Amino acid sequence: MQYMQFCPIAKASELLCEKWTLLIVRELLMGGKRFNDFQRGMAAISPTMLTKRLNELTAAGIVIRKKIPNQRGYEYFLTEQGKELLPIIQQIGDWGMRWTRGQISESELDIELLMVYLERSIQTDKLPDGATTICFNFSDREHLAKWWVMVDGNHKDVCTTDPGKEVDIWFNTDLRTMIEIWMGDISYKAAIRQQRLNLIGPSSLTANVSRWMSNSMFADIPAANEI
Repeated sequence: MQYMQFCPIAKASELLCEKWTLLIVRELLMGGKRFNDFQRGMAAISPTMLTKRLNELTAAGIVIRKKIPNQRGYEYFLTEQGKELLPIIQQIGDWGMRWTRGQISESELDIELLMVYLERSIQTDKLPDGATTICFNFSDREHLAKWWVMVDGNHKDVCTTDPGKEVDIWFNTDLRTMIEIWMGDISYKAAIRQQRLNLIGPSSLTANVSRWMSNSMFADIPAANEI
């Protein structure tokens, strides 16, 4: 899209306001590097559109593409120019939490995006030494109802097939509740008290979940009608 104006807002919008572009930048800022990383964080984007947007960002100097050594495919990294978008993305997120909070429809309850965020939120250094297996069991889902996260040292792996390992911590809940917890709309204690969440595991872990699994970076921003 071209606005045919010299205004810097118009010029920036021509690139950044294309569909999916800011979400790709979001994923890059959160550590995504490979094609499948972006697809996990944006399940609805087609491979063709993702390729197109990555090529546009690369051509604009916002992203640099590097060949993966001894493998097929590429990794993508933000350039200095791209990294300067961090405070802009944060401001957009702040605004979104303040003014659109509580406006999430059923169709927007993206279980794959939630699991990407939950995996990233686990603070591996706060968990006991050795391997830890966590299972999220969503009672309101027929498809992809169970997700396992296996943590071993700094390595985290997510799967939807039973890995055959003993589960250390169970999160039995529904999808909206888990999203609301991660977004900061309800605390773990309140969700348990309201019988929306059942945590099973050692009390040293279940009693201090927020210590080893952080919430959204926007969780502390109140909705505009709460200020």
